[in-house]
Amino acid sequence: MGARPRPETVIGRPGPGYGGRVQPHAEAGPASTIHRKVGIAILVGGVLLFAGLDVLVFALGSRTTGAAGPWAGLALRLVLDLAALAILRAPVLVTSLTIAGALALQVSELVSPGLLVATPVLTGDPLTPSVTPLVVATAVQVHNRRSTWVLVGVLTVLATRPWDPSLLTVSLGLLVTAFPALLGRYLVARRTLMANLRERAERTDREQHLLAEQARAEERRRLASEMHDVVTHRVSLMVLQAGALEVTARDDATRRAAEGLRDAGMQALDELRDLVGVFGGERTGESPPVGPPAPRADLSELVDASVAAGVDVRLDRAGDADAVPPAVLRTAHRVVQEALTNVHKHAPGGRVHVEVRYGAELVTVAVSNTAATADAVLVASGSGSGLRGLRERVEVIGGTLRAGARPDGGFAVRAEIPVVTS
Repeated sequence: MGARPRPETVIGRPGPGYGGRVQPHAEAGPASTIHRKVGIAILVGGVLLFAGLDVLVFALGSRTTGAAGPWAGLALRLVLDLAALAILRAPVLVTSLTIAGALALQVSELVSPGLLVATPVLTGDPLTPSVTPLVVATAVQVHNRRSTWVLVGVLTVLATRPWDPSLLTVSLGLLVTAFPALLGRYLVARRTLMANLRERAERTDREQHLLAEQARAEERRRLASEMHDVVTHRVSLMVLQAGALEVTARDDATRRAAEGLRDAGMQALDELRDLVGVFGGERTGESPPVGPPAPRADLSELVDASVAAGVDVRLDRAGDADAVPPAVLRTAHRVVQEALTNVHKHAPGGRVHVEVRYGAELVTVAVSNTAATADAVLVASGSGSGLRGLRERVEVIGGTLRAGARPDGGFAVRAEIPVVTS
């Protein structure tokens, strides 16, 4: 705690032990929304374009006398143009209306030429609603079913007019029906291919992420196992020697010192077993096995030990600790312990405030201290990995940890640990 060369803020994320998982690809994200809006804009623009083309052809064509004349044909075409706006919601209905319009134009030309159609600008007009290409191309995209293709086939027959064939009529008929249908099918296939490629890339990224996580977890397990084997041996020897000294000591002061040394060694062994259990649980994706809180989990003991060492510590607690799962209690205890250890190293003369709140859904631990001069010997003995390891331990059960320098020169550590009841 205290002044740090490079204070940084680290924010945790839910770990595998808390049910963390990679989120699947969202079906309706911002990109798909934009594509839909672009498609609607193209549809509206196309309808307006074909409606304008109908008005232009009508204005350039000749007029015929009669009850309705080509005005009825213009009205029919404009109605079909506007009906095309509903193609996204009712593709079969709109395509059927287009067929009915084409059939009406064909029959009117056979029975009473000029009744619904002004003299066409181009000889060989396929006598289909001008919006037909847009309807066909859109229908096969939004409703790629057999019924849609049957309707497109009927439109193609009406447009090519096989009962009165000509090269121009057949060419124009295929241009306004078959070509848009093939274009729409191509767009569907292309979109499907791009979606599959995107999904495959995302799946590959997820697999690589999971493999990297597994590799890191396996490396942590290996390191924890090695640390357990090496450190446990050394500390066990220390505990045995301290116990022997306690028995053979001739004065009370030496006996009490040996007893304290033995107790500290036993506590270190317990915490080492806890740490190895945490990383073992992270490797298997399960919560670390923990028993009931040990006596050392009482935060008052940590505070009293720091006060006895000459540090001004104030402890504030709120909530019911008995309702909190053991794994969360141990992690909260570990956060306070590491924070106070850093105070001894970096700010032994500073004032420390420890605040722990036990909530129904979240346990919050906040430790802050004022600026003070660091102990050069203790600082040199640190590895600098305490907060990093603490962050990983908090993440294992789904919590977050933030640590960094304060504006007044002090240091603050804050952990938020979810209360997981299984």
